[in-house]
Amino acid sequence: MYKKHIKPIIDFTVALSLLLLLSPIILVTVFLVLIFMGRPIYFTQQRPGRDEKIFTIYKFRTMSDDVDLKGELLPDAQRLGRVGKVMRSLSLDELPQLLNILKGEMSLIGPRPLLIEYLPLYDEKQRHRHDVRPGITGWAQVNGRNAISWDEKFKYDVYYVKDLSWQLDLKISWLTLQKVIRREDISSQHHVTVEKFNGNN
Repeated sequence: MYKKHIKPIIDFTVALSLLLLLSPIILVTVFLVLIFMGRPIYFTQQRPGRDEKIFTIYKFRTMSDDVDLKGELLPDAQRLGRVGKVMRSLSLDELPQLLNILKGEMSLIGPRPLLIEYLPLYDEKQRHRHDVRPGITGWAQVNGRNAISWDEKFKYDVYYVKDLSWQLDLKISWLTLQKVIRREDISSQHHVTVEKFNGNN
């Protein structure tokens, strides 16, 4: 009952309420992106959702398009400026995904939608992360986010899918709020952005 009927209603209601409530913050963020990074304001990318159905995810852009003398993009660490770091630490870059929720493509809570190129690399257990709608936050995010290994992330994702309940969603919501306030686990130990998944050993 919760998974099929109540959770989607909560997702839509909360997403719409947050868009209205946070509209001043969203407008300020748009303004900052325009000033410090220019257009485009949004970062869009194709990602697999529930049942591996492909959709377009929305984020605020946090990195510049600066290139080296050869015309190639600089490393992420050099393109992620001070404003981008603050946006990521406060999870402001994730706010446009509220639109994905309103469109029924995402949920507030669920496994994070990853790259399409990872789909052939999952084993049978890991593939179950696509049995539910992907989320803005999830069980893996409150248990380490970008600071844990891919294997650990997938175990948390599969656990969430198997044990999905309103109690678990409530716990994740509370822990997410604490993570955002403390700005924890934004980056991995050696990388500004998360390392790519190269398959299972």
